[in-house]
Amino acid sequence: MKLQRLHGRKVNDLVLRKGKVWKGNTLVVRFIMGPPKNSQKKEGVFVGVLTSLKLNKSAVKRNKMRRRCREALRKAIKEYQDFSTVQLLLCPRSSSLTCTFSEIVKDVEEFLSSLPKHVK
Repeated sequence: MKLQRLHGRKVNDLVLRKGKVWKGNTLVVRFIMGPPKNSQKKEGVFVGVLTSLKLNKSAVKRNKMRRRCREALRKAIKEYQDFSTVQLLLCPRSSSLTCTFSEIVKDVEEFLSSLPKHVK
């Protein structure tokens, strides 16, 4: 399953304000079930990554964390064949800067395993 980008300030703000929260060791995930309103595609996993200056002042390190989080989600979601439509906003924690990539993947897998509990 290919990941779709969650783009647009209003869409990201909606997920940030009204989304359910899952907290892990290396990242915080906010999510809303269903597709975004501004999307042409009505199925898939829509992903956005939020990294603020609080994470690190260096743009290079923040961008690296964005790429690592998206890749961890892409790797973990390959195992799922049938996946419901969801909007995800990944927010890496400062501990994710020093941890290994496998720890981020493990955190994402824990989130994905807990996601069916939230599906109605």
